[in-house]
Amino acid sequence: MIVLGPLLVIVGIGFFCWLLFTIAVFALPFFVGLTVGMWAFDSGAGALGGILVGLVAGGATFCVGRFALTFLPWTWLRILIIILFVAPATVAGYSATHGIAQMAMASATWQLIFSVLGAVAVSITAFVRFTGMAAPGPAG
Repeated sequence: MIVLGPLLVIVGIGFFCWLLFTIAVFALPFFVGLTVGMWAFDSGAGALGGILVGLVAGGATFCVGRFALTFLPWTWLRILIIILFVAPATVAGYSATHGIAQMAMASATWQLIFSVLGAVAVSITAFVRFTGMAAPGPAG
């Protein structure tokens, strides 16, 4: 039993890190969908209406970002779109890693160091995943 506890903690942290890396690209659409869904709920749409409006807004945000990244010819605008999608993923990576680090260690300095490293890792992963979704441009 004493071996099973730490093993389950390691597996749990590994699972949540994998999940964070996998869904980091969807941080901006999730935030937009949640915000619009809460606005719709507060304006009288009800629970089902708020959920539906939030899902549509989040999906539209993701689709518009992908299509814009694929079809825009200007590099500066593509970089801006990538930053818009990677920045919330960086904040989410920092927050998640900081929460894990607070449970694992007492030193505030090491918590900050690991939180920043986690934010950098999540942002790089989100960058690679989001830019990999766009179709490559025409050759030549």
